[in-house]
Formats: sequence, structure tokens, C-alpha cells
Amino acid sequence: MKIDIVVDRAAAQLADFVCGANEEGFHLTGVNWQRDAARGRVEDIRNVVAGDPSPDGNGTLLIKRGIEVGHIFQLGTKYSAAMNAKVLNEEGREQLVIMGCYGIGVSRVVAAAIEQNHDENGIIWPAAIAPFQIAIVPLNAQKSAVVHAQSERLYESLQRMGYAVLLDDRNERPGVKFADIDLVGIPHRFVVGERSLLENKLEYKSRRETQAREIALTDVDSFLQQYIPLR
Repeated sequence: MKIDIVVDRAAAQLADFVCGANEEGFHLTGVNWQRDAARGRVEDIRNVVAGDPSPDGNGTLLIKRGIEVGHIFQLGTKYSAAMNAKVLNEEGREQLVIMGCYGIGVSRVVAAAIEQNHDENGIIWPAAIAPFQIAIVPLNAQKSAVVHAQSERLYESLQRMGYAVLLDDRNERPGVKFADIDLVGIPHRFVVGERSLLENKLEYKSRRETQAREIALTDVDSFLQQYIPLR
């Protein structure tokens, strides 16, 4: 046939292979390029799949997803030539500086962190890059002077200790606040409620845990030192 023949690189390496015989139900065996068929133009026209032989001959390919968080650019002498930026080489002669640059994309690091740390409720920030370490959620602070005062005291105390704290003192239902804190992904949450305060306790929940637990007010400092280190 008077048409261009394009052969995939993997197929171009075959010898004594099996191919169609241009007749339904029949195949040719022991086929070799050049002797039995013109190889034509060799191109990379097939995407690799898991299980393909590795190009270096060692094992098979495994496909994984990834995200680019930084890149390197080889600039060569494009800019050094424009600036006439030169150095002396080993022979004492002037030569243009060979340049390069690299960068880490802050927004890409954030995207990668979220991609690897989330659930159906939202983000689960790694402690090192969380916008806030601790969220304080008062319950009905608008109606309870005790809850309001204790929440403010806890907020100011944690800030003095060096923690990045968010005080969610909005006039919203508890469920709305909890959902928002989970969505934003703050690693640690303290809930200040009138019922718990009657027992001199706070409710604590880690973003990575499903169950909350109670902590005595007198144990808050030791709990922080043990479970929530300063960054």
C-alpha cells in the first residue's frame, strides 16, 4: 500500500514476531523487519502502562501520581551574554558565566500538602504549615458570661505561650463552627462549654481523630507541652 508506515519503538525492537496476515483468521509467525516488512518511520506513539519493561532493563514500570512543587531552569549563557558577565576559567581566559535558577512554588507546596492530607470534611493541615495551630470554639458565649470569659482567658494565655490561635466567637450554632473548623483543617480544637466548665473541664479534639475527650482546666498546660509543641 502506498501509505506512510509508522512503527512504535517497542514494536521496532521485535524479532521473529507474530502479526496479522491481512486475511481474517490467519497470522504470520517468525516475522522480521526488512526481510518481511519495511520498518518505516520509528516513533514513540504509545503511552507506557504499568507493567511495561523498564527502559534500563531492570524490572518493570510502576505508575504513580505526583505533583511538581519546584523546578530548575538551565539558562546557559543567554543572560550572562546580555550582561557581559564573565569569569576566568582554569586557563586564565575569560568565559561567560553559565547560569541556572531554581524555585519552590509556595502555592504548589500548599496544594501538595492538601492533596495528601484531607478527608471528606476538609483539610487536615500538617502542623508545620497550618495557618493556626489551635482553634477555640466557645458554645453560646453570647448567653454565658462564664463561657465568654474563660474563652478569652484561654485565647490570651495560648497566645502568650506562642501558639497561633483562632477564637471562633461568631454567633453561630456549634455544628456550623465545628464544620468550618474541620473544613479549614486546624489541627487542634478546644471547645469551651458551660456544662464542661461546671466540672472545670474543656473538650479537646484532634483534627486527625474522630472522638473528642475532656481535659481538666488544671491539666491544660501539661497537655499542651506533651501533645501540641510550639513551632
